[in-house]
Amino acid sequence: MPLQSYDLAAIDLGSNSFHMVIMRIQDGQPIILDRIKDMVRLGDGLGENGELKPVAAERALACLKRFGQRLHDMPLGSVRAVGTNTLRRAKNSGDFIKLAEEALGHPIEIIAGREEARLIYLGVAHTDLDTGERRLVIDIGGGSTEVIVGLGHTAEFMESMPLGCVSITQGFFADGVLTRETLKRAENEARLETRPYEYAFRHHRWQRAVGSSGSAKALASVCQQQGWCEAGTLTQEGMERIRKAIIKAGHIDNLQLFGLSDERRPVFVGGYVVMQAVFDAFNIQTMHISEGALREGLIYERLDRERGIDVSSATLARLKRDFRVDRAHALRVAETAQQFFDQVASAWELEHEPDGSLLRQSAMLHEIGMMIAHTAYHEHAAYIISHADMPGFSLSEQQRLASLVRGHRRRLRRSWLNEQPSDTRQSNLRLLVLLRLAVTFHRTRSPRSNLPNIEILVDQQNVSLRFPQGWLERNPLTLSDLQREADYLHPHIALSVE
Repeated sequence: MPLQSYDLAAIDLGSNSFHMVIMRIQDGQPIILDRIKDMVRLGDGLGENGELKPVAAERALACLKRFGQRLHDMPLGSVRAVGTNTLRRAKNSGDFIKLAEEALGHPIEIIAGREEARLIYLGVAHTDLDTGERRLVIDIGGGSTEVIVGLGHTAEFMESMPLGCVSITQGFFADGVLTRETLKRAENEARLETRPYEYAFRHHRWQRAVGSSGSAKALASVCQQQGWCEAGTLTQEGMERIRKAIIKAGHIDNLQLFGLSDERRPVFVGGYVVMQAVFDAFNIQTMHISEGALREGLIYERLDRERGIDVSSATLARLKRDFRVDRAHALRVAETAQQFFDQVASAWELEHEPDGSLLRQSAMLHEIGMMIAHTAYHEHAAYIISHADMPGFSLSEQQRLASLVRGHRRRLRRSWLNEQPSDTRQSNLRLLVLLRLAVTFHRTRSPRSNLPNIEILVDQQNVSLRFPQGWLERNPLTLSDLQREADYLHPHIALSVE
């Protein structure tokens, strides 16, 4: 029987480097075909006004055009690209993402810090030696450092610390001068940032420290090639020797160490400072270096979903449990919304993924705000969804979900529509109509649904509902609710009943 194979690609738009990995999946097993890395230094281009400077954006777009050429023959859906710290912070990230997607030829998401940490752990867990020990994973990026404790392939506790090799370099070594005093100030600053996380991780007993990504690899490479530690490890003794070499150099241009590349040199000292703070905070003596990181985690999450392991489903289940959702009622609303979706998806150009999934998710979570208060519970629910840690969701997916839940009741204000991103405005409005109708039909909350077969007909801005003869007359409350709903949706959607 011939092997079933297909290719997947993952791209990490980091604050220091852009990375791409392409894998061939043969009978469920990944084989690396290609890796490409480019030192874009996007974090350097974040101005004081919080916007990406044109020169940094141009560097990034040029890189993505090169990546796009390599991905030219890969179909949509086979490439996942994510932005991290700098794009989370940039005020004009939305404008940049539109240009970046054109350059790359594939969609780009921005993910939250803890979601980044979870995916990093997944990439490390699939590539690190499985000793059966609980891991402490450290990933130093350009603008943030992710810290995760996990066992096997499961991340148990994770945080994203707001310091990285680029931010420390900008703050203390922008002129390239390396003095004992400046190094000490940088180390103190990094130590202050790590202190709260030290206490947070104190009770998570780990046995094996693992470092991933560029700074950890660069420090370990220097440590090994200088003869200060064994291959694949970074030790406290090696870190102390690196510190002495930094002070002795006096300037970044004079820092000549075996294993240190020219492209890594500008942010090497910043990476050292963060790593030393991490070593001190968690009392690390030896760190093992992993080849896996965020980009590999993106691939392995895709494979897990194909095997039926869906982290987003677990996230939804946790939220429903924590906020005491009436799950039976939410399921009835979701099933009705799905029935409507199946009837109109083609005419309204909606897709099962992601539109259909988003509709069902919003139906399952539309009442989580009731735990706070019934008054304006849709507003409370939207706030919870917007600000919660939601593994398995990108920031844009999280915001779409919050937006649907926020708009599912009361008058649909023009401000709601204006807040929708231009590329999803139309589909969000159409999904919202389906959600609102499903909620309306289950206002009685009765477990014995007496809904008839409802035919829903749509065109661009018109929705018509057809009922069996006499049903509306026998259910005057539903008729009144639909008439009110027609008023609430006007002038965005014209709703009529027959």
